[in-house]
Parts: sequence; structure tokens; C-alpha cells
Amino acid sequence: MSVQPIRQTAPSPAEAAPDPSLGGTALNGPAAKALAALRIATGLVFFWAFLDKTFGLGYATPSERAWIEGASPAEGYLRGVSAGPLEATFHSWAGDLWADWMFMFGMLGCGLALVLGVALRPTAVAGSAMMLMLWLSQWPPAKELSDGSPSMSTNPLIDQHVVYAAVMIAVAACGAGRVWGLERVWTRLPFVDRRPWLH
Repeated sequence: MSVQPIRQTAPSPAEAAPDPSLGGTALNGPAAKALAALRIATGLVFFWAFLDKTFGLGYATPSERAWIEGASPAEGYLRGVSAGPLEATFHSWAGDLWADWMFMFGMLGCGLALVLGVALRPTAVAGSAMMLMLWLSQWPPAKELSDGSPSMSTNPLIDQHVVYAAVMIAVAACGAGRVWGLERVWTRLPFVDRRPWLH
């Protein structure tokens, strides 16, 4: 009985060794694909929220409250903040044009960057800052709202905003835009290549 040698197959481009110029730590094989799937799924959460608030697709936003109809996409949320030390601050921002634009383009930017697998480092920073503001507006440590009713908080520290921030940091640190994404193309653009922080 003869023993057949194990054939070594060359890794696919997605599983090849990382380009040192891209920075970060790249994963290989199934782990890389799983992280890419997580990146895309998270990006679609943000991108869908942007579309729904822009066009009033009838899920979280009815058509008459669409941004394109002149409604403020952030006003209702900010006026609804009812816990935490920044409650009055968030109320004062409700209806402000700058708050609407930052909120909407934050969701659009994070969504597109994660789905396309580009600019993951700045997305991790900006997206985490946005998630921090949303966490502060929800204020999970509160057991009661300002009107005395139960907050229904299920965890005093970790909520979906913390998880989304952790995902954005992880996909940036692991170079998750190299699989099913355009990170390699993005980082070779002359403007981006000269500015590693844009990777």
C-alpha cells in the first residue's frame, strides 16, 4: 500500500499573506470570510437605517417623516431621550440642521465603508464616536427614566452600540476589507496611499 503525498494548494488571493503596507493583522481562510460577513452585515444595518430615514420606507420611518419630505431624521430620537446626564443637551440639539446631517452622513459613511471594505480605520474611529453618543443618549446604567418609569435596560454597560463599535474596531484591526471588499484597491489610490490613517 502506497502513501500518497498531501498536495499543497496555493492560497487564494483573499487568503494570501497580507500586504505589509496595509497595516493591521489579516486573518486567513474561514476566519477571514466570517469576519468579512460580519463586516458586511454590520454595514447593512447602518446603510438600511440611512435609506429608511431618507426615503421613509415604512419600517422605522413612515413616508411622511422621510428626510426627503423635509422631516428632521434625528429630531424625534433626540426629543425622546429620557435618561442620563446629557438628556437636556440632546433635547437642545433636536431639530438642529447640523445634528441631522451628522447623524445621517454618519450612518451613510459607516454603512458604505463597511459594506465596501474601505476606509476601515477612520470608520472605526468616527463610528465608535457616533456609537458613544448613541450610548450616552440611551444611558443603559439608568434603572429609571426621568419620569420615574422603568428604563427596561437589560445591561448597565453593554448594549448594541458597544457591540457595533467593537465590530468596527475589530474589522479595521484585522484588515477585514481584503476579503469580499475593496480594501486593496482603496489603499493603492495615490491620495490614500500617502495617508495610512485613511486605510
